[in-house]
Amino acid sequence: MIKINNLSYSFPNKDLYNNISFTLEDDQHCAFIGSSGIGKSTLIDIIMDPERYMFDGTIEIDPNCRIGYVSQFPKLDKTKETTVLEYLGEEFIKLQNEIASICTEMETASDIDPLLEKYQEALDALDAIGGDDFESIINKKLNLANLDYLKNLMVSELSGGEFKLIQVIKEMLNGPNLIIMDEPDVFLDFENLNSLKNLINSHKGMMLVITHNRYLLNHCFNKIIHLENMELQEFDGSYIDYNFTLLQTKIELQELSAADDEEIERNERIIKRLRDRAEVTGETAAGRYLKGKMKFLERLEARRIKTPFVEIKQPYIRLTTNNAVEEKIALKVNNYSSGFDKIILENVNFEIKSNDKVAIIGLNGTGKTTLLKDIYKNNNTSIEIDSDIEVAYLSQNQGEILNESNTVLEEFLDAGFKTYDEVEIYISNYDFEEELLNQKIESLSGGEKNILQLAKISASKANMLLLDEPTSHLDTYSQMALETAIKKYNGAILMVSHDYYSIINCVDYVLLIEDKTIRKMNMKKFKKMIYAKYFDKDYLEIEQKKMDLEMKIAISLRNTDFERAKALSEELEALIKSL
Repeated sequence: MIKINNLSYSFPNKDLYNNISFTLEDDQHCAFIGSSGIGKSTLIDIIMDPERYMFDGTIEIDPNCRIGYVSQFPKLDKTKETTVLEYLGEEFIKLQNEIASICTEMETASDIDPLLEKYQEALDALDAIGGDDFESIINKKLNLANLDYLKNLMVSELSGGEFKLIQVIKEMLNGPNLIIMDEPDVFLDFENLNSLKNLINSHKGMMLVITHNRYLLNHCFNKIIHLENMELQEFDGSYIDYNFTLLQTKIELQELSAADDEEIERNERIIKRLRDRAEVTGETAAGRYLKGKMKFLERLEARRIKTPFVEIKQPYIRLTTNNAVEEKIALKVNNYSSGFDKIILENVNFEIKSNDKVAIIGLNGTGKTTLLKDIYKNNNTSIEIDSDIEVAYLSQNQGEILNESNTVLEEFLDAGFKTYDEVEIYISNYDFEEELLNQKIESLSGGEKNILQLAKISASKANMLLLDEPTSHLDTYSQMALETAIKKYNGAILMVSHDYYSIINCVDYVLLIEDKTIRKMNMKKFKKMIYAKYFDKDYLEIEQKKMDLEMKIAISLRNTDFERAKALSEELEALIKSL
């Protein structure tokens, strides 16, 4: 259906791909993975509209291939006066109206042959998406996603997570040959993440899905495309098998690469001695030997093992404060309520201490973001923040905190930095290279924007952080770096999160929103609730151990401790078998 051949593409200040190739065929559910900012979304844009881009190589798409697309940032039209059922049925209704209109025309037309052709095309299109049984098909999809309760709601009433799932269902209902989805899991609560998994696994047809979500990766895909350092490799099989194979390959390649480096360094030392000797003595034999050694060194460097997937791109995320305070009540919420047309939170009460790390959890649409924003604005009489507390905020809507028309440099100069060099040194700690300084923020990936928000928050030196979905759009290693930063932070953190591992690895307790109010829950009860309602206990615990082992292997490779990496790999293999 789709074939990419030797594709190369560059921005003015950044090379993205170098002769990458892959194919997508019938019934493949393909996960598209790679570090944040590596060019995954851009590649999808090129596939969707190749005429807009100047690239080398070819893209072959079957002319009969119909592509459905779910955006990374779907726009919810709050003014749309239509129910979810009507919204999902728009294509069916449009085709039915078109058929009715053609039939009306045929009653008075003198030449009905062209109309008969249009009539048949409309019938074929309707048949391709399920025919007259569209309402039953919609109901089945909604039931599969546990969203049947939304059917008669107005689209404008949906939360961001609910709307994203409705977008997935709508694209599936339109019967495309290929569905492309860009991070469809972002902002989904635990229940809706399971719904997305069910929808993906029930779909009969090709899929290409960008995701960093390990739960989806482990449960939904039979092909992996991995983009890293301008190169791409594809793997037919599960993510678990691919990831383990990749780790083993990394160990082998990096060990060989280290041996090559050692041999090259040894020959460089010999050449230096020979060159010094030839210059001093003028011996012809020494000169000939020198030339021979230089030719040998050229051959060594030419065959040097290339390891584009060995180097791990992991930012060093820091969250710092200059104004840590002794333990006290940093935030007090008394009888807080919120809602517009209807009450979503009522009589909410809780306190956060100056060194507490707390997660707010709850289903999509229960008011978590609204509460966090009200705390940040601090103009509600139900909210009291201690006078020694300075607050910084990370928004899931990145444009609220970052001026996306700014360059990265301009954003930090506006934030109080004095010079180009000061900004360059500071953001280099977050894995931003110098060439990105003059890049517009709007052109960055979702993951890069989140890391930029974190860098800006850290620069503020605030001693209380309000983080709304901080792990969204981040790749696995960036998420781990953020977890480390949160644990080391010497202040209070209140974060909205649907990421199970970030919650259990970082926070002291959770605040659960349920039935329009909030109750405090310790970590033991939180885990018990998750195991009972959403995810298998054994899977979650084994996956945590797997991630820990993978990180230890990565650190061992970085330290060229190959024996330890091999031992850890054997431990990881035994763990995978237990799945």
